[in-house]
Amino acid sequence: MNFIRKFGCRFYQKMFKLALPILPYREPEILGGIDDICKLLSAKKIESVMLVSDKQIRELGLTKKLEEDIVSKGIGLCVYDGVVPNPTISNIEEALVLFKQNKCSSIIAFGGGSVMDCAKIIGARSARPRKPVNKMKGLLKIRKKLPTLIAVPTTAGTGSEVTLAAVITDDKTHYKYPINDFCLIPHYAVLDPRVTVGLPKSITSTTGLDALTHAVEAYIGGSTTKLTRKRAEDAVALINKYLLRAYENGQDLEAREGMLKAAYYAGVAFSRSYVGYVHAVAHSLGGKYGVPHGLANAIILPHFLDAYGSKIDKKLSGLAKAGGICGNEVEDVVAAKIFKEWVLELNKKMGIPAFIDQLRREDIYGLAKKADKEGNPLYPVPVLMDVRELSKMYERLIRP
Repeated sequence: MNFIRKFGCRFYQKMFKLALPILPYREPEILGGIDDICKLLSAKKIESVMLVSDKQIRELGLTKKLEEDIVSKGIGLCVYDGVVPNPTISNIEEALVLFKQNKCSSIIAFGGGSVMDCAKIIGARSARPRKPVNKMKGLLKIRKKLPTLIAVPTTAGTGSEVTLAAVITDDKTHYKYPINDFCLIPHYAVLDPRVTVGLPKSITSTTGLDALTHAVEAYIGGSTTKLTRKRAEDAVALINKYLLRAYENGQDLEAREGMLKAAYYAGVAFSRSYVGYVHAVAHSLGGKYGVPHGLANAIILPHFLDAYGSKIDKKLSGLAKAGGICGNEVEDVVAAKIFKEWVLELNKKMGIPAFIDQLRREDIYGLAKKADKEGNPLYPVPVLMDVRELSKMYERLIRP
């Protein structure tokens, strides 16, 4: 990246970091279980609520008791379960019609990151009915209070239950982009490990590694604070302790609860300190090929940790030691190497591939342009990269 653009990016990031203490970040109120949702709806005198989910979750029966309890309390209920893995503008507009027809004043997002992202933007569209989704992309384009939003994560990874971000795909252009606004932070989060018990191993692994990516990118970037460093360290320690346990035994409630906490802590960290190029590249691959976000992050993360080189040794050393991955007496360079090897070993043990098989060399330049547009100047990465340099990172993802 040339000097002038580099200076502009770092200046933007510096100003944003200086503004962090006065920005209206908040955390959702935590509810301990699904049973608390109806009590909350009754206490807030909500007359009609929309449940946003996907067909698989409903077919598994995870929402059945909640739906029955809501109806039994005399509260109006409508259900939108058409959310796809990379939620689209069409999803949002379909659900919005249902939301308006039923005069809803609250939304329950019951699912993974895609469901929560979709629910957030349904709320945003109801608050800003004249503003289309594609005009909301970027920073602070909504600026209106959303209907009461309750997030019930059924995966432990996205952190969407605590973040100000939603990632949406334009199903006409296949362009995937983040929408960021403080009003998108859910009002309530339900961290109930019982709803994650039935997750298949593939989802447990990729969402867990998604949480790891959030913690790592937030920690090694240039906009960390005392709070976000602590939350990232807590997340890595929990992932180190519980991810493989949850993967190997999906019925392990302690491990499931630990991973929900890890995802939440990582979400707090990256909401304030942002992510980096791993996410920018992953979003482009999700939009173009439909690669699941957690899987893309898991594959991409080791490549960027390697590319950043010695710039991140000290920070990776801090994460390795705080996470119990190595002892405090280990030198920074060695500890950083141990951390990178630990990430690779996690991937290997859970069957994560090293390459993106859908990626085509002729698509790289266009994908790199999208990643460059998303990442610069917003993401406070350790090493700045332009389209040319990012293209080289995509090259790493093609199987030899």
